[in-house]
Amino acid sequence: MKKIFFAAALLLSGVLVGCNQLTQYSISEQEINQALQKRNDFAKDIGLPGVADAHFVLNNLASEIGREEPNKVMLTGDANLDMTSLFGNQKAVIKLKLKALPVFDKEKGAIYLQEMEVVKADVQPEKMQTVLQTLMPYLNQSLRSYFNQRPAYVLKEDSSKGEALAKKYAKGIEVKPGEIIIPLTD
Repeated sequence: MKKIFFAAALLLSGVLVGCNQLTQYSISEQEINQALQKRNDFAKDIGLPGVADAHFVLNNLASEIGREEPNKVMLTGDANLDMTSLFGNQKAVIKLKLKALPVFDKEKGAIYLQEMEVVKADVQPEKMQTVLQTLMPYLNQSLRSYFNQRPAYVLKEDSSKGEALAKKYAKGIEVKPGEIIIPLTD
């Protein structure tokens, strides 16, 4: 009798998990991170040519979805800064922590990270901290513009993982710890 009950419970849980896959599509942090690595080509020049030029290159992006703050994606990454001014050339590495709101564009089948903002920036060498504070509003605006225009993740129409169904029937997104859920029903 216990074996029959156990088999029935196992079968019922399998059916429920299968139904769940028909009503939603899930994108993990790992999948977002892989997409960010493929698409990330942020490079920005800020300054006055001939007086002071700052060149930023963003790399090593990693996401943390809905863990630190509900409905938000936190990103960590490095920004390499090459600064040329009347006082010479300087280089720095900035450890960035960014916060964004994931937004789904149904027409494009894409997730964008909007309202991007730098929440923490540690620079090495430390003597570059005052330079970074001066450049931070420009960097913040540049990152926001970049991520508003470029998706963090795009659903593939030819995917066998159910992304085509998600793109066609998506009803928005939900942010859960470690994943973004795309509901396929109301």
